[in-house]
Amino acid sequence: MALNTLLGRKALNLDTNSQSSDEQTAYDEKDKDYDAEAGGILLLAADDCSDASISIGKQIELEANNTIKYRTCSWQKTAALLFSEYICLAIMSFPWSYSILGLVPGLILTFVIASLVLYTSLTTWEFCMRYPQIRDVCDIGQMLFWNKKWAFYATAVMFVLNNIFIMGLHCLVGAKWWNTITGHATCTIIFAAITALISFVASLPRTFSTLATLATGSALFTFISVILAAAFSGMDGKPAGYPSLGELDVYVVPASGTTFVMGMSAFMNISYTFIGQITLPSFIAEMKEPKDFPKALWAVTICEVLVFSLVGGVVYGYTGTQYMTSPAFGSISNEVYKKVSFTFMVPTIIFLGVLYASVTARFVLFRIHGPTSRHRTGHTVTGWLTWIAILAVLWVFAFIIAEVIPFFSDLLSLMSSLFDSFFGFIFWGAAYFQLRSEKYGPDYWKTRGLRGYLGFFFNMALCVIGLFFLTAGTYATVQSIIDGYRAASFGGPFTCDDNGL
Repeated sequence: MALNTLLGRKALNLDTNSQSSDEQTAYDEKDKDYDAEAGGILLLAADDCSDASISIGKQIELEANNTIKYRTCSWQKTAALLFSEYICLAIMSFPWSYSILGLVPGLILTFVIASLVLYTSLTTWEFCMRYPQIRDVCDIGQMLFWNKKWAFYATAVMFVLNNIFIMGLHCLVGAKWWNTITGHATCTIIFAAITALISFVASLPRTFSTLATLATGSALFTFISVILAAAFSGMDGKPAGYPSLGELDVYVVPASGTTFVMGMSAFMNISYTFIGQITLPSFIAEMKEPKDFPKALWAVTICEVLVFSLVGGVVYGYTGTQYMTSPAFGSISNEVYKKVSFTFMVPTIIFLGVLYASVTARFVLFRIHGPTSRHRTGHTVTGWLTWIAILAVLWVFAFIIAEVIPFFSDLLSLMSSLFDSFFGFIFWGAAYFQLRSEKYGPDYWKTRGLRGYLGFFFNMALCVIGLFFLTAGTYATVQSIIDGYRAASFGGPFTCDDNGL
């Protein structure tokens, strides 16, 4: 791969001092300070990060003769990848979150979490521009924690497990769709296996530029799906099951009796949907012009807030608290409407698992075949067999894990609490400290005046939020698992039971 071919073996050590003194001087002179701390948003002038631009230009130049070119994504294609990652099935869980938190707190949290993730995502981008040798979030993990190999391996374990569990989730959701459409025509295990097989085939393209076309269709169909679901909820007038549980209850604030575990589950559900920084370094590493990444990020964030809030609020308003299901497709009373809106979600059910499979397989492939290997950059038999084998193993593991664990959804939440605390917040607070310390010295927060103090304490708060996810989120999930066992609500492993809506 050209990025590592350019930087050579020294770059693979990820030594922050690996740049030449001339490059470092150029960076310090031309890099404009672009932090508006304490809730502000990072902006970068066109001539920022001159050393990164030169380095990236050389990477593209050296890649010109490769059969497989990785740095080929425009910001529009990157936006398509981001849309496919964020505009997804999880949107239909927002009505449930609002039913627990109340409409007003739910909407406020949606905006606040979106703003925090936008801020940390731009910090991620700044870090990748500063160190263009970065290939994925595992590289960042090593650089943030004293450039130690153990940090790389610890991050890699979290990275791979997180992605495989998301792939497994999409195997189960695919089975849910098959069962809903066919009326449980066959064993759920068969449907999950079919979904995994289709996803494996769709994962075969080796560059994000190729996947971006599929991503565009995925995001478009998801948008249609959620808009139809909101419209159908209004057309039906009343949700499925009405009036067995009485008139609809729609709360502006949390209902009396809402427990801490319920509230945390709803809060974490909103947060998990927004947190996706784990893939951003991989996307940025394949952009032709990484400086354009904020365009894609702003576009997807604005659409996220609008779509999540509108769909969540409208569906909740027409469904009420006591008739709410997650995903909210199950609350649509008309069976035809339910199946039509759910079916438009199929491309995303497949593609989002494909996206995480591709990111993970790329990480493994680049560690198997070194930076100068032709198997990484060419259509060699060995290169393709390695790629196919990695994907096959990932999808087999995803399928097995999804089927073996009876409380898979709660386990996925547990993994998110443990991992997203780092990938969503702690990493990027630490990245801010490292970037500012390198540029302004260890006492940067004292010497830069008010903005230095604001930036320091705001990013400290981000780390505290990450610790809150790690502790309170883990507690809420473990308690949910305990409650599930008490209620005997978990099925067995490899069950054929119908999981359709």
